[in-house]
Amino acid sequence: MDCCLFYTKISLHQSLPLTVKTLLSSSTCFVFNNSSFGTSSVGCRRSLFVVATGSSSSKCEFGGLNAPLEPATPAGRLLSTVLLNDRKYFHVAVQKQLEQLAYERDEAVARMNLSLGSDEAFLHRRIAEVKELECQASVEDIMYMLISYQFSGIRVHLIPRLSKCMYNGRLEIWPCKDWELESIHSCEVLEMVREHLTTVLGWKEKSNVADNWTPTEVQKFKLCQVYAASVLYGYFLKSASLRHHLEKKFDHINPYLDIASYNQLLPSEIRSLGSEIVPFGRISGRQSTSVGQIPLLREKKQDKLKYYVMSFDPETLQMCAKPKSKEALNLIEKHSYALFSDKKTGLVASDEVILTSMASLKRIVLEAIAFGSFLWDAEEYVRTVYKVKEN
Repeated sequence: MDCCLFYTKISLHQSLPLTVKTLLSSSTCFVFNNSSFGTSSVGCRRSLFVVATGSSSSKCEFGGLNAPLEPATPAGRLLSTVLLNDRKYFHVAVQKQLEQLAYERDEAVARMNLSLGSDEAFLHRRIAEVKELECQASVEDIMYMLISYQFSGIRVHLIPRLSKCMYNGRLEIWPCKDWELESIHSCEVLEMVREHLTTVLGWKEKSNVADNWTPTEVQKFKLCQVYAASVLYGYFLKSASLRHHLEKKFDHINPYLDIASYNQLLPSEIRSLGSEIVPFGRISGRQSTSVGQIPLLREKKQDKLKYYVMSFDPETLQMCAKPKSKEALNLIEKHSYALFSDKKTGLVASDEVILTSMASLKRIVLEAIAFGSFLWDAEEYVRTVYKVKEN
């Protein structure tokens, strides 16, 4: 089977449907131990032709919380244990951890401010800086556990480090879980997800079993790039679909409101309209969510999500696609690196070729899109309690 895998330097432009050609000028860049890649202002696109072979091997089956990225902080390890052993108390534990982190960080900052002008000012400033970094790492772990929680809710396990799934150079992900990964999307979003699969993989909706499981070769580093771009695309779809939902809600309430009237609505009114799609049923808290910060495009309202997205100008497109926090951006990099890097060398080999199938490639990309969508949810959840670092 001959198919074509397209990849970019983490450019959302090429991840969008073919009809969306507005370029992004984003500063997003993911840096790996041996390589770095970021957004391209020209939407650079090259193709990797996947070569079919005739060998067969075992499929990778997995379970538990065997995610590629292991929690590195006490908060992350605690939530990992709670998720596995006492799931019903998971959100209580998350809430307490976030509140504790917020308290510790605020306390360190308060001591630093009190010590200004004294001999201990430098010491307390360093303590506050270290505490900030510790809290940021803990929040990233908490976001990761929230994402793992949502995957477990649809009975899908995150793919473990790919090197664990290799048998005689062959990678196969089993079971595929396509239905579960697609079930989280609305019909309109799913249509755009399938267009993305066609764009980056050359996937065909009506392909037969033989085509899906024919062994094919793909460069591992380029697949890593596709994965990271697909995470960003999933994040973008969640953000854009929320905007679309809110605009349709406003239009239903009062179709005669002008743009100025829209902008004068209280944040509480906006939050109440979007509450049904805010993650984990959370909307109120010490920190306001981005639901109340979304500028609406009243004059560009479209009934269909795909055409609504096509109406975005470059600034709006980038605003929806760009993670709002440094923690979320770091998590995309760390997760992608953990998934594709070799555990022995700690590198993502740029020239390594792996043997896999279209079915497994589809599974990988669907997971990446779901990861991006769940990342948006996790970020919003955290922002209700903890003030993240703005990206």
